Amino acid sequence: MQNENRRLRIALTKGRLENKTVDLLDKIGYDCTAVRDKGRKLILPVGDTLEAVLAKANDVITYVEHGVCDIGVVGKDTIMEMNGKFFELVDLGFGKCRFALAGPKGRDFYSGHNVKTIATKYPNVARSYFEKQGMDVEIVKIEGSVELAPLLDLSDAIVDIVETGTTLKENGLEVYEDIAPISARLIVNTVSMKLRKAEIEELIAQIEKNL
Repeated sequence: MQNENRRLRIALTKGRLENKTVDLLDKIGYDCTAVRDKGRKLILPVGDTLEAVLAKANDVITYVEHGVCDIGVVGKDTIMEMNGKFFELVDLGFGKCRFALAGPKGRDFYSGHNVKTIATKYPNVARSYFEKQGMDVEIVKIEGSVELAPLLDLSDAIVDIVETGTTLKENGLEVYEDIAPISARLIVNTVSMKLRKAEIEELIAQIEKNL
């Protein structure tokens, strides 16, 4: 799928990560006017050499894996959940939060011998975490507000992204354990890294210098 004659293509996760990445590209000296005034467009020029593709987090990984985008900016949470084939090269340091195990305040999560039920939007992350703990759990996938699950007695606890912990507190929940830190990462397609090595390394060097 690679085309060496086109602009270097970077997939950006829509929303906050997109805005932070555009700020960073601006700082490096790229003209980001088209992305800032994008309207409903999803593929936009960035300076003379880059092209930005705006997508949902999961799709950023899919586009980079399949080589239709050379580079992507995506959260470590999505990388951990999707386990794709690509190079993860730079921790961009923004979009910081963490994966945590949380549940009703004051409850001893590890007591008793019954199999615990965990609600989460990230079943692979949750499964992997409890496997490492040597614990057998039942996982329920939730698409919306995961905090509801323990409140409705659907689960004993949740595995979710926590930024400030305010939503947990307001719903009578607390963090039992931190699982992993999360931030935005720069990922690169494996074939692009060979075919367009010089361009990609130059861009990465500029990014690292401006972090």
